Amino acid sequence: MKIAAYQFAVSVDMDENIRKILYAVREARSRGVDLLVFPECALTGYPPRDIPSSADVDFDAVEEACRAFETTADNTGVAFIVGMIGKEDGKIYNRAVCFRPHEECVVYDKRALWGWDRDNFAKGEKDGIFEYKGFRIGIRICFEVRFPEYFRELYRAKTDLNVVLFYDVSDEDNPDRYDMLKGHLQTRAVENVCTTISVNSTAPYQTAPSFILGRTGQILETCERGQAGGIEYELEKKEYDFGERGRKEISDELTGL
Repeated sequence: MKIAAYQFAVSVDMDENIRKILYAVREARSRGVDLLVFPECALTGYPPRDIPSSADVDFDAVEEACRAFETTADNTGVAFIVGMIGKEDGKIYNRAVCFRPHEECVVYDKRALWGWDRDNFAKGEKDGIFEYKGFRIGIRICFEVRFPEYFRELYRAKTDLNVVLFYDVSDEDNPDRYDMLKGHLQTRAVENVCTTISVNSTAPYQTAPSFILGRTGQILETCERGQAGGIEYELEKKEYDFGERGRKEISDELTGL
């Protein structure tokens, strides 16, 4: 399965965000991509950086965009995960939706809420785990990367690919934060022996990477920091090497598997 990520400068302009998302999906189709990932809140922008609050989102426009994305997935054969602000049963969520060709959408709502997230969103209850093209995939969002427990859930579910959406930017360059979050992601990949793909917004200054990591935390593909663009990688089910087998055996003991 060919996986890909596309990073861009997420903004308050939903029409412009949609244009960029659809452009990337069309490009992905031409390159034979099966699953494409976009940043946290890629559709709507993130409050309060792009919009005053989550209540200011035009949810009719969000629903219309989601219908268009479903049609796009069906027509292109590309599955893609889009971060957005979603509303359900009167509650507003920091949400990731996977649009799969001719299949039901998968929804994951962020659970680790603090600061702006807690001000704007309800806590999610879904596990974010789904199957696609014979691979088991888990979704997590931004701040959740700081908590290994959220990723141990995915380990217990035996995911083949973990996906992390970010909207982590700053008004001034902060390479130390970028390196810290890079380290978090590599640790999550290593300790759970799982290929991991992350994608972030690019502006004003990008403070978390968009890249693809192998099961030993090695960088397989990476986007240039602060520049719009994409990466792709052919994901295959392979035998575990010596070090990976060791981490799995001990992790199985620790998690009771």
